[in-house]
Amino acid sequence: MKRALVTGGSGALGAAICRALARDGLHVIVHANARLKQAEALAGELGAAEAVAFDVTDAAATGAAIERLLAAGPIQVVVNNAGIHRDAVMAGMTHEAWREVIDVSLNGFFNVTQPLLLPLLRTRWGRIVNVSSIAALLGNRGQANYAAAKAGLIGATRALALECASRGVTVNAVAPGVIESDMAADAFPPERIKALVPMQRAGTPEEVAELVAFLASERAGYITGQVIAVAGGLG
Repeated sequence: MKRALVTGGSGALGAAICRALARDGLHVIVHANARLKQAEALAGELGAAEAVAFDVTDAAATGAAIERLLAAGPIQVVVNNAGIHRDAVMAGMTHEAWREVIDVSLNGFFNVTQPLLLPLLRTRWGRIVNVSSIAALLGNRGQANYAAAKAGLIGATRALALECASRGVTVNAVAPGVIESDMAADAFPPERIKALVPMQRAGTPEEVAELVAFLASERAGYITGQVIAVAGGLG
């Protein structure tokens, strides 16, 4: 059974991705930082799964956790989903808000993915899926930090895809738009969604998860270096 690590797996989108991968027969490692109990509950629900907690911005702690995970064998599917918001217009944005968002989405991607790469490449089969955002493609007022982090993730996706292609490892990104969540409900009231999104509704975590699961499957073996929006026509 192939193993999959989903960072940020305890959140709404991460949990949907974990469920889709488990449904497709993968052993899922549900990652959390502060929400270990939620990750453990989800792992219990999935069955062939386990939970792990570490801070993706802490390179040493991440490396130690991954070393323990690799003791059981290579992880062949990696979904870099961890991310945070610290929204503010740039004129009022703090250095901490800028740094924290970059640290989680972009440095966290490196801290998680780099130590997994050599064991993964040796298997000559793998899937890396990075969760970016439509904000990386279009920008969004009050999200210069988030857009920059997610755009950096797209650049890393395309470069890493070239490095891994000859070993049968694909690297792709998905770019969700407005997706149903408690946070989105506050930021995007129904009338704004209707004006902003051509399909006039928010997407669901499950709709994003289906794309991630496809990109993580055998069926997507000739797709790499791509960025695919799940945004209801936005962008």
